[in-house]
Amino acid sequence: MVGTRPEAIKLFPVINQLKAQTSAAVTVCATAQHRHMLDQVLRLTNIVPDIDLDVMRANQTLDQLTARLLQNVGEVLDQVRPSRVIVQGDTTTAMTGALAAYYRRIPVSHVEAGLRSGDIYAPWPEEVNRKIIGTIADQHFAPTARAAEALRRENVPEERIHVTGNTVVDALLAARSIVDSDPRLASRWDSIRAAHGNRRIVLVTCHRRENFGAGILGIADALQTIVKRQDVAIVLPLHPNPNVADVLSERLSGHPRVELITPQDYTDFVGLLSLAYVVLTDSGGVQEEAPTFGKPVLVMRETTERPEGVEAGTARLVGADRDRIVAETFRLLDDDDHYSAMSRAHNPFGDGHARERIVKVLLDA
Repeated sequence: MVGTRPEAIKLFPVINQLKAQTSAAVTVCATAQHRHMLDQVLRLTNIVPDIDLDVMRANQTLDQLTARLLQNVGEVLDQVRPSRVIVQGDTTTAMTGALAAYYRRIPVSHVEAGLRSGDIYAPWPEEVNRKIIGTIADQHFAPTARAAEALRRENVPEERIHVTGNTVVDALLAARSIVDSDPRLASRWDSIRAAHGNRRIVLVTCHRRENFGAGILGIADALQTIVKRQDVAIVLPLHPNPNVADVLSERLSGHPRVELITPQDYTDFVGLLSLAYVVLTDSGGVQEEAPTFGKPVLVMRETTERPEGVEAGTARLVGADRDRIVAETFRLLDDDDHYSAMSRAHNPFGDGHARERIVKVLLDA
């Protein structure tokens, strides 16, 4: 079950690994919760959904999305009658997929299980989504030992918890191989390199619902201050949600050192990560991806369900507060020792073999 770009990125290694097994029959259902961005990843990974629900609607509410997904996914399960449903992460697609399966007594496997921030409103609604899935699933694929411990605290039986690493590292390494082997992809960002010379690139991504409103305004203010420096350029793939795109476009468009670009294919985003000097994000996945390339991450949230990055030193929480974002960005730009410490920190999220561990458990069940 896939609905968003992050789900597709983190599930495609598992889907392809499963499809290579003669003992597994795989049906891929795409809800298209994020239509365009999902399709980018599916094309790249040569995955053609067997079923496409196409639930995306402009500016839909969570109520509307949840109701539509629950009914449509339920109809798919009644049609396919699978022996198991696999969901990933904490999206509305994943939550309704697990709930619809539970209503039919179909067992559920949860990829990227056990992430917890401890605050049901940050991230919102993802924290509650993943807790609901955690109550239903009988196989919990925890990306780290810390995630596994969170599940134990919620009384999940030990035999149901499997520490696998995060499939995002599998996906990232696969995408980097594609980029390195294709001259067209490898040269994708030559124009930005040429336009900004020796300036250091600050890569920014933001889309979290809890940052809508005051948070996005604080982020925009911080970026306006950062880009006053002559030695930096900002590259910002604009999330299509108007709560994000409208504010950032109004504040930053037209600036000679700001590149506002459309959401990128996964391989192109991998190229941007390679190009970046520092990453500012409120994304969960980017917190996991950037350390693989040795890029310091400033997390524009007050809490994170991925504290392993903060503890390892690869990431630092700065919230959506203008002054904190600016201060920590300037410190990375001006303090070489601090930058080196963050960029060389150990990546705690995996070794690129999570998919094999997950599929072994699935087939042995």
